[in-house]
Amino acid sequence: MRDLVRQAPLVLQVTERFRELIRRGEWAVGARIPGEHQLAGELGVSRGTVREALRALSTTGLLEPRIGDGTYVRATDEITGVLVRDEVAAGLTVVLDARAGLEAAAARLAARQAKSDAVAAARLAARQAKSDAVAALEDALAARAAAHEARDRAGYVAADAAFHRGVVVASGNPLLLRLFDAVEGVIHQSIEDTAVFPEDPDVRDAHAAIVRAIRTGDAEGAVAASYGLIDGVKEYM
Repeated sequence: MRDLVRQAPLVLQVTERFRELIRRGEWAVGARIPGEHQLAGELGVSRGTVREALRALSTTGLLEPRIGDGTYVRATDEITGVLVRDEVAAGLTVVLDARAGLEAAAARLAARQAKSDAVAAARLAARQAKSDAVAALEDALAARAAAHEARDRAGYVAADAAFHRGVVVASGNPLLLRLFDAVEGVIHQSIEDTAVFPEDPDVRDAHAAIVRAIRTGDAEGAVAASYGLIDGVKEYM
């Protein structure tokens, strides 16, 4: 761990080192990290430097100091950390409404992307297989349906989470994906909180409608289906 350079401020270097440990999962969410004395010895810096770095990461919500118990990892991303720290995501309705906006925007872009690909294929007078993104959505839908049939709640939640991330992947927008991944923890929890057996048929059909709209390049249909899905979940709950 002792390979810090002296050109940049040590506190910034140590802060980034700790952030990287969290990002790589070496300091896992929910785990207690080593104490200041141990960290200072491993890095060859003062405890004051370590303390300032830990304080900076606590301010962003990545770490949570607990008096008399040590410091724990609270999130892997600053956006998620702020949500958890400020309890912005405490209300399920708040999360669902935010999901609707994010996923509708992604679905619209994905549909436009699919339409552009179809036009390009037509110009080339060639048939093309379904895009990897749409195929992944259909695979997630199939896994979701199979888990529902088997009453496999964990499998159902995992498949549903994969589906919704897949919609954002299909958008082709890296910033939307970055935002989705930043709040993936609260999104996953919202899926967990709203997963019921048997599911509402309207919610099931809305998932299929999103894929159909993306595949056919129906941007407005993709938006409507995305909002309709979340509205259906809220009404069912």
